[in-house]
Amino acid sequence: MEQNYKNHSRYVPIWTFVLPLIVLGILVWGIILFMDHHREMHFLGAFMIITSVVLLIIWWYARVFALRAQDRAIRAEENFRHYILTGKPFDPHLKMRQIIALRFASDEEFPILTRRAVDEKLSSRQIKEAIKNWKADYNRV
Repeated sequence: MEQNYKNHSRYVPIWTFVLPLIVLGILVWGIILFMDHHREMHFLGAFMIITSVVLLIIWWYARVFALRAQDRAIRAEENFRHYILTGKPFDPHLKMRQIIALRFASDEEFPILTRRAVDEKLSSRQIKEAIKNWKADYNRV
């Protein structure tokens, strides 16, 4: 399927939705066991609570670290593309969200949209909506 503004978002349902729900279920189950009147369940409940909190932290940071690394790569790639097309680096006022949106612009639109993004303080959504010739990015996770 050809990528465009309407279908460019990508989610991995098991990672994005299912895994956190399972871990939250373990957390709730652990809380229930910890609150149980039977003392032998307190240790198991505490263990499940601690484990689920640790898993949620790992899940969160695994996503954040991956996105940060990709954002750095996108910034470098798009800054280089801007330099090749214009002979100048990016304007320092350009925000990361704008750069991420600009990566979908064709080479013909890229310099103009970059200037507009800075001058008009366009949001990432406004930038994506302004793109006429979509340049697909199938590598972002």
